[in-house]
Amino acid sequence: MHPRRPFSTLRNVVLSFSLAATLLPANAWGGAKFKVLHHFYAGKNNNGGLYGGLTLDSKGNLYGTTWGGGGGSGTVFELMPSSEGVWTEKVLHSFDWRKEGNAPLGILLFDGDSTLYGTTSINGPSGVGAVFQLTYASGVWNSSVIADYGSHAGVVFDQAGNLYGNIGPGEYDEGAVTELVPGAGGWTQSYLYSFCRKVNPCLDGDAPISGVVFDSAGNLYGTTEYGGKGIGGDWGTAYELKKQSDGTWRHILLHSFPASANDGKLVYGGLVLDKSGNLYGTTLQGGGKGCGEGTGCGTVYELAPTAKGWKETVLYNFPNPKNGAGPSSSLTFDAFGNLWGTAAGGTGQCNGGCGVVFKMTPGSNGQWTYSVVHQFTGNDGAYPNASVVFDSKGNLYGTTELGGGGNSVGVVFEITP
Repeated sequence: MHPRRPFSTLRNVVLSFSLAATLLPANAWGGAKFKVLHHFYAGKNNNGGLYGGLTLDSKGNLYGTTWGGGGGSGTVFELMPSSEGVWTEKVLHSFDWRKEGNAPLGILLFDGDSTLYGTTSINGPSGVGAVFQLTYASGVWNSSVIADYGSHAGVVFDQAGNLYGNIGPGEYDEGAVTELVPGAGGWTQSYLYSFCRKVNPCLDGDAPISGVVFDSAGNLYGTTEYGGKGIGGDWGTAYELKKQSDGTWRHILLHSFPASANDGKLVYGGLVLDKSGNLYGTTLQGGGKGCGEGTGCGTVYELAPTAKGWKETVLYNFPNPKNGAGPSSSLTFDAFGNLWGTAAGGTGQCNGGCGVVFKMTPGSNGQWTYSVVHQFTGNDGAYPNASVVFDSKGNLYGTTELGGGGNSVGVVFEITP
C-alpha cells in the first residue's frame, strides 16, 4: 500500500522562528483580521505539530490533536474561550503508542454530547494506528480503542450512529472504506469496499487516505491518492460508494486524474458537497507547468452529475507559488457558498513559502474567483495542512503544522470578518 507521508511533499524547508506572533490583517478579505489564539511549545506537555484540523462544540470550544507532546505520541486538546477573548488550552488525553497508536492526523468527530472520535495513523495494536473514542464522565475523559486499524483521516457518522472511514488495509492491502457498528460486545468492523481489485495499475483507485462524506441519499464519496485510468499514470481518483437494496455497496469511478493536460493529479484532499449534489476538491499537483519539475502547482476542481456521468471542471489552476500552491486538504463551504482552503507556497520566512489561506468566490457567470485571505510569515504559523472550520458567527478557525515564533511548533488561528 502506498504510504502517505505525514508532511506535504512540497515542503523541503528550514524555518526560522525568531519573531513573536502578532495580530495581522488578512491580505484579501475586506476588514478581516488574523489572530493567533494559541501557541504550542516544544518541551511542554503538548509540544505541537498540528497536522489535523479543528472541531467545534455548541459552546464554541475547539477540539484538535497534535502529533507531538504527551510523552511524544500526541495529544487531544481543547481550547476554551473566555468572555475577554482569551483562549485556554487543556490537554484531554495523551496517547500510548503501544495501545492506541500515535500521530493523530485527522479531524475529530464530536457526537454533540460527551464523546469524541478520532484516529491515529501509526503503531498501536496492529502497527498502523487505531480508531479511538474519548468519553467524558465525572470530570474525566476516558479513552478506549474501538478498531485496531487507524487512518490518516477522521471518521463520519451515518444517521444510525455507525462510523465510516478509510480504515484498514482492505482485502488487497491497498486501502478500504470501512463501517464500524456499535453493539453490546463492542464495535464490529467490516469492509464496504476494498481498493485495487485490478492491479498494475489499480484502476478503481489506490490508497484512500482523505476520508469520506455522505450525501442526502446515504451514498458515500471520497478520493484516492493513486490509481485510476488517468493519462500518464495512476494519479488518483474520485469515487462513489452507492448503497444497494441488498445492503451491499457498489463502487462507481467518478473521475480519474489527470483526464487532460491541465487537469490535476495526486489527490490528498477529500470531497465536499454543495446543496445541489456537486462535489469539490483539490489536487496537490497538476494543472499545467511550474512548481519545480513542471508537474503543476495543483488545482481546485468541481465534479457535477450529468445524464452521461460526472463532468469535471477545473475551477482554478495555481499558477504562482507565491499566491499558494499544492493544496493537500479538503475544502470548506461558508454560509454564503464560498469555498475556503489552505495551501503551501506563499511568502514569509520559510523556503518556498509558509502557506496561505485562500477563498474561492462563485460568480453569476459560473466562474470562480480565487483570492488569498492570509499569507503566513513563519512567526504567525507555518504550513497550514488541514481544512478550516466556521462557527455560527462566520469566524474561521484553523491550524498550522509548525511556526509561531520563538520555540513554538504550531498554532491555532482565527480569522474574523
